[in-house]
Amino acid sequence: MTRLDWTSQHARVLKGSVRVPGDKSVSHRALMLGALADGTSHIRGFLEGEDTRATAAVLQQLGVRIDAPADGERIVHGVGLHGLRGTTALLDCGNAGTGMRLLAGLLAGQTFDSTLVGDESLSRRPMRRVTDPLARMGARIDTQDGLPPLRVRGGQSLQGISYTLPVASAQVKSALLLAGLYAHGETEVIEPHPTRDYTERMLAAFGWPIDFAPGRARLSGGHTLRATDVDVPADFSSAAFFLVAGSIVPGAELRLPAVGLNPRRTGLLQALRLMGADIRVENERESGGEPVGDLVVRHAPLHGIELPEALVPDMIDEFPVFFVAATAASGKTVVRGAAELRVKESDRLATMADGLRALGAFIDEVPDGATITGGALRGGTIESHGDHRIAMSFAVAGLIADGPVRINDCSNVATSFPGFLELANGCGFDLRNT
Repeated sequence: MTRLDWTSQHARVLKGSVRVPGDKSVSHRALMLGALADGTSHIRGFLEGEDTRATAAVLQQLGVRIDAPADGERIVHGVGLHGLRGTTALLDCGNAGTGMRLLAGLLAGQTFDSTLVGDESLSRRPMRRVTDPLARMGARIDTQDGLPPLRVRGGQSLQGISYTLPVASAQVKSALLLAGLYAHGETEVIEPHPTRDYTERMLAAFGWPIDFAPGRARLSGGHTLRATDVDVPADFSSAAFFLVAGSIVPGAELRLPAVGLNPRRTGLLQALRLMGADIRVENERESGGEPVGDLVVRHAPLHGIELPEALVPDMIDEFPVFFVAATAASGKTVVRGAAELRVKESDRLATMADGLRALGAFIDEVPDGATITGGALRGGTIESHGDHRIAMSFAVAGLIADGPVRINDCSNVATSFPGFLELANGCGFDLRNT
């Protein structure tokens, strides 16, 4: 991948309608369940990102025909629950942690061996949180000291289990539920805090009997998935950058149409409102089993808060840009219970703390969070460590800095948000390749 650096500068007034790409989490799951279903599923609003394309490529290697008739569309010709074909080729997940962890659960129930690999960043991400509970179900998955590659041994007899997650994780929950499709008996997952329920909702939409409520999910093996069409809502995590930008740039007003509003995903919306943000939800509706609405954000003075820990699991991907909002707020913002941020594409607590300090912010980092004191930002140079959410968050920070903010190593933004630079500049950012 060609290295790409950005420079973000003080913004003009932000105005306009910003249609962000389709939800990455929904796109991954629609591909996987469509592949295992009987019949043909049509996916609209599919995220054309490198992560989701990597998942599609893996499924194609396993014998699934996936057509792309137009940008943002996929037609998945399902092979049925037991129709995947093994391959000796490595299954490359790229940078997609969601793809690798969910595929580990899906492949644990197959008759053939598989090897899941990833890029340099993904190869440093912990996998025992998935492989250990899968092993309790009877799966055999070899790792490199708990890290990828994952060598999934086929032909295992899986048994349903009741498992309480030590740390709330939608990815781990989803991996166990996917393995549960192939298991004898009942698989139950209990969470310490409710996480996003995309997998549960989509399993139900594909016709698999499943019982779920916030904090738990339960299903039995032995059923079939029926093909269905999926309309993917706009990705809330992508909308998050514009929600914060619209909140902190004086005079801003942005509309974000058709954003997914899954209640297990919108913790940032609640957190920003606690800080005084002016964000309205209009035209609320349901699409493909998911709640959707148009978000309208206007600039408003923000104040620091002590973030309720109950919101942490519902905004885990949005913390980098939330930290930027905290620097623009008056007073102190306190975050605790967010140690999960240390094992994302980068150590996001450390990376954000280092970057914000380089721009003159006052931030006190602790093992599971930080205290951020609001104040003016200056220009400077930031290392994103190849983390797409870090790169886009500092692009937002540059809008209110008193000098240019150079962000190094932004190439991985394409994994989750293709076209971010063009969309951002279209509504008033001053963001350039350098």
